[in-house]
Amino acid sequence: MKTQKAAVIGHPIGHTMSPFIQERLFELSGIPMEYRVMDVPELAAALPELRELDCFNITIPHKTGIIPYLSDMCESARLCGSVNTVKVIDGRLCGYTTDGAGAAVSLAIHGLDFHRRVLILGNGGAARAIAFQAAVNRPDFDISIAHREGSYDKAMALAGELADFARSRGDKKFRVTVMSYRELEDDRDSKYGLIVNTTSVGMYPNVNACPVSGKVVERCEAVFDAVFNPGETELIKLAKSLGKKTVPGMGMLVCQAAYSHKIWYDTEFKNEDILQLIADAQRELAVRFGGGV
Repeated sequence: MKTQKAAVIGHPIGHTMSPFIQERLFELSGIPMEYRVMDVPELAAALPELRELDCFNITIPHKTGIIPYLSDMCESARLCGSVNTVKVIDGRLCGYTTDGAGAAVSLAIHGLDFHRRVLILGNGGAARAIAFQAAVNRPDFDISIAHREGSYDKAMALAGELADFARSRGDKKFRVTVMSYRELEDDRDSKYGLIVNTTSVGMYPNVNACPVSGKVVERCEAVFDAVFNPGETELIKLAKSLGKKTVPGMGMLVCQAAYSHKIWYDTEFKNEDILQLIADAQRELAVRFGGGV
């Protein structure tokens, strides 16, 4: 195979972990590549250069802005309204999202899945991707969405889309619940199989913050945090202290990247290789940001 021209695009994009992770994945697959970091302030101006690539990843703020320039989109990307992976075929851009799949694979390698009652903290792009992934994986899904004050309408819109999706395929036993964080904290009875944090609460540099209290975590079996910096957030520490299973965010970041290779080249990776890469990426992150991450 000829050397593949790949990249990650975004703006600003100074601290991306993509090159470290993607270079390792290309090495594991044996596919030669040149992987670049492209700071792209304006997508339209960068299109000629992007069409010369073989594939690329997308980060903030272009995950939705790329959509008008695509020739095709996968169903998951359509549902989520977001694209983070592009395959270039004869200059045509084909868009995909690996957010939901990356979360599912990360859970799987830790012995967990979405086949349980899921509490999602947040209602942004990551929440959408993971919610639809949970709905796809389980026809009789039970999803609760917790929202900040002022985000009720956005949370309700997501809940409505999930319900419409379920009805469109004939599901009858699904359940979608929307609640504020105050309602979540006051609820003493509801139990959850999995809490998924898709908010930025606890992300570097505000590492001492936690999205929910121990009262909420006590009512769950496992905690998945999409925040990858720091490697062990306050939420993960809290869950561990309460004896819960935990899945830190670096796993999702690496598994998203690995899933992009399945899209690009139909490449599969061994679980032990992915687990090793997660550990190595976490160490690399600690070097970049200091021993506190």
